[in-house]
Amino acid sequence: MASRVFFIDLRVSNQSLLDRIRQLVEAAGIVETTKKRGLSAIKLHFGERGNTAFIRPLLIRPIVDAVRAAGGKPFLTDASTLYVGTRGNAVDHLETALLNGFGYTAAGAPLVMADGLDGRDEVAVPIGLKNCDVAYVASAVARADGLVSVAHFKLHEAAGFGGAIKNVGMGSASRKGKMAQHSEVAPEVMAEKCIGCGVCRDQCAHDAIRLVERPASAPRPHDKALQLAEIDQEKCVGCAGCIHACPQGALGINWERDLPRFMERMVEYTVGTLKGKEDRSLFVNFLTQISPACDCYPYSDAPIVPDIGILASRDPVAIDQASVDLLNAQPALQSSCIGDHPEASRDKVRAVYRKIDWQHQLQYGESLGLGSRAYGLVKI
Repeated sequence: MASRVFFIDLRVSNQSLLDRIRQLVEAAGIVETTKKRGLSAIKLHFGERGNTAFIRPLLIRPIVDAVRAAGGKPFLTDASTLYVGTRGNAVDHLETALLNGFGYTAAGAPLVMADGLDGRDEVAVPIGLKNCDVAYVASAVARADGLVSVAHFKLHEAAGFGGAIKNVGMGSASRKGKMAQHSEVAPEVMAEKCIGCGVCRDQCAHDAIRLVERPASAPRPHDKALQLAEIDQEKCVGCAGCIHACPQGALGINWERDLPRFMERMVEYTVGTLKGKEDRSLFVNFLTQISPACDCYPYSDAPIVPDIGILASRDPVAIDQASVDLLNAQPALQSSCIGDHPEASRDKVRAVYRKIDWQHQLQYGESLGLGSRAYGLVKI
């Protein structure tokens, strides 16, 4: 059965976009999914320091107000990251959120770190699925009475794209849960590209990379490349931060083997996060400033398409499918990284990440009963 996905574009005449956002979530079911006097987690990505693509706090306020009007007690939340950055613990994360504008005055709700001071406050949720028996969900999300996922839809270097499923499944996991999802995504060093600069080593938060003397048999990009990066597979958590950090493009993933299982674990964690609150969850995707990489980076590349609008649904699979469909229906911006890429007119995710089968996360989610890829788009 097709799910309903509600949509507003960004055109306004005599009505504020803020009013239209509130109308959107009301039409999608914010009243029905909010428990009166219940604690309502609004799961966001506060943006890495230096990133500019995350959702502006002002645009979160109508959602906060709608939850409060429905009788809920909203709070803004996110969980710690695995990689080196400004969101790896509660203190750094909350400082970053405030610097990015998520104070009470703008957003209208308190900030709560979902997995505590050091990323270890979690609830073990039994799920008994193919890849994960248990999902380690950040405690504030797991214990909340309801959930509103507010995701900035963008592309992603491991999942193909990040929308509702990634925001909930990956974003709501504790540090242990994130490690479990990434556990098989181990980067490989391509000796013919590695110059031994050490950028990847300095970026790694887990001391999993070192520089070693390059074996005589190893290919080298030039004669002065005397060292080679080496990854300790026992220490590597598969966060993939080193891949994007490498200026030479010398780190890669066995895409065909590793990423389908990574996506499956992410979907299974979404099932675990929503367990017990399936009827008290709502999903909102902002299709604005759609960047070619995650908001976890301390910068944002040029958007790949014009701003599209905002979606809301009670079905995480349907809203992500609709988001990709709307993305692919747009003309590519020539100023972006895909420009006139031959794949851009058909599949913009593949135009950026050629080897990622992004549909796998949606297919698997549908197979688990998480939602439906069939949807009807309802314009507000």
